[in-house]
Amino acid sequence: MLAALLVGFSKTAVSGVGALSVALFAAVLPARESTGVLLPLLLVGDVLAVRAYRGHADRAVLLRLLPSVAAGVLLGVVFVARTDDVVMRRTIGVLLLTMVVHHGWQRTRAGTHSRSRSRSRFRADSRALARLRAGRRPRTPAQKRARESQESRESQEGREGQETQGSQESQGSQESQESPASTGTTPTPRQHRLRTVLFGLIAGFATMVANAGGPAMSLYLLSSGFGMLGFLGTGAWFFLIVNLVKVPFSAGLGLVTADGLALDAWLALAVVVGAGAGRALVHRIDQGAFERLVLAFTALAAIGLLR
Repeated sequence: MLAALLVGFSKTAVSGVGALSVALFAAVLPARESTGVLLPLLLVGDVLAVRAYRGHADRAVLLRLLPSVAAGVLLGVVFVARTDDVVMRRTIGVLLLTMVVHHGWQRTRAGTHSRSRSRSRFRADSRALARLRAGRRPRTPAQKRARESQESRESQEGREGQETQGSQESQGSQESQESPASTGTTPTPRQHRLRTVLFGLIAGFATMVANAGGPAMSLYLLSSGFGMLGFLGTGAWFFLIVNLVKVPFSAGLGLVTADGLALDAWLALAVVVGAGAGRALVHRIDQGAFERLVLAFTALAAIGLLR
């Protein structure tokens, strides 16, 4: 019941929590059987999430991701057919931990660059102030006029810089809930394409193997700079499409069974309750706290898969 509640909550609030539901189902059911039971519940949550955030999806991102995700799903089908549960869990755990560390490193580097720029501006302002305070009195009227002109230019540039920064911060606060934002380091187009292919393959592979594609997708959206609503809307459409594609493969591998569907019928209401709770709370979550929660739950789930 708790795992089903977390499925719904993860779909409409903190995506990383969904990885815990994967771990809980795997703890009470055999790993292969747990993936078949969880898939219909995920679809219930996906439908609710799309209904809640359908206007916030970035369709261009979805189109870029889907080809590599499809390849990852096919790799996952082959892997499930030939590999035991232990190898499946540990492989996914290692991949997720690697991505968490990489994303944390990117955030740290971006923060270091931002602090460095702030210190440089502070030192420049301090030097300008020191010159004004300790400057020599001009000896001639021409020197005096030149000095006053220079001080006027520096003062005007400072005001314009502050106005520009204030305007950018105001615009950023309005767009941060939906649009991708700068993280301080802008990848080249080639790096962006490679990252999209890599995360798509991992997400497709992990979701087919253990319904664990959420953490990979979460890290991709965070590293792309999505705000909370854009994150949830794009993720909702992504997983609805991918989980529907998985259904025939899962049925063909014997993961979806009649007994599992009967259990899903009892648990579906818990998914609806969890989704409602997430929808009510999502607007109260700070963007920074949201990102930290996603990373923390992703890391915890990855560590759990390594057991």
